Amino acid sequence: MFFASDNGGPVHPQIMAALARANDGYASGYGNDDLTHKAQEMVRDAFEAPDAMVHFVATGTAANALALACFCPPWGTVFCAPVAHIQEDECNAPEFYAGGNKLTLVPGSDKMTPEALRATIAAEESRGVHGPARGPVSITQVTERGHVYSLAELKALVDVAKSFGLPVHLDGARFANAMVALGCTPAEMTWKLGIDAVSFGGTKNGCMGVEAVVIFDRSKTMEFEYRRKRGAHLFSKHRYLAAQMEGYLQDGLWMDLARTANARMARLAQGLAGINGVEFTSEPHANMLFPRLPRAMHRRLMAEGAYYYLYDGELDGGPEDALIKCRLVCDWSVTEATIDRFIAVAKG
Repeated sequence: MFFASDNGGPVHPQIMAALARANDGYASGYGNDDLTHKAQEMVRDAFEAPDAMVHFVATGTAANALALACFCPPWGTVFCAPVAHIQEDECNAPEFYAGGNKLTLVPGSDKMTPEALRATIAAEESRGVHGPARGPVSITQVTERGHVYSLAELKALVDVAKSFGLPVHLDGARFANAMVALGCTPAEMTWKLGIDAVSFGGTKNGCMGVEAVVIFDRSKTMEFEYRRKRGAHLFSKHRYLAAQMEGYLQDGLWMDLARTANARMARLAQGLAGINGVEFTSEPHANMLFPRLPRAMHRRLMAEGAYYYLYDGELDGGPEDALIKCRLVCDWSVTEATIDRFIAVAKG
């Protein structure tokens, strides 16, 4: 019963098959191969953006950091939520890859509001050369607390950024989960709203390790190329990244996997909602949930092999009825039987 992270699940067989097909014979390295060109076109088709720049990297950290570096000079700052992934989980990589810029946190929770964003942007550049220059706005979608911005919410944030002449980056490590939850297209969630760059995730949704950096301004192409190589993220056997993306996008697999993960989470949430003592901090928007469960329930679940993270308490050293928040995440491979067993154990 693994609910710790969608990073921990297996690679989908269709993607493994694509890797096996790519593992035949020889191909030019560093992205100069037919499979890479094909996969890039598949991404452009998915985004309805024939002129977009598309490049593959192996990690979400590289995708975010390299993309943001193209839009933020060393003396600039990136605006983001206090619990944005680039703030909480990337070990200052965005600052490092941009040569020493900074992150400016927009007050609030995981979802920025237009009012808070506007006030935070306006407060910068008030000290001339003594403070950072305004840089891009970065939005995490799905957020680190499992919420999904609606298209209207995204548009409102983009409009604020554009009113200051700033570009917008979308951290889409769980892009597919958000998109299917909203029932929209990739274009509708990105460039049609005015978003300039996207980290289009595959790893959390059934791939072995691949993310696509999609930048809608092709003038950034060579800058990204140089930054990726200088940052040691240009694979020599690049076709194995491209193969994953080909398998991921083939026949809409990426959307099917996201729908499955979201549906499993909805099933889990529905089951937990019927158990006395369980509290929800919010309803699930996609494939993550942060409920509060009694310590005794956590003990019971973990004793039966459930694996997930506690967020605001310890398993030992307190009352058995004390509520402890946890994070539960479903990926495409979690079965309904596993969900039902987790619920049965939780009930006791």
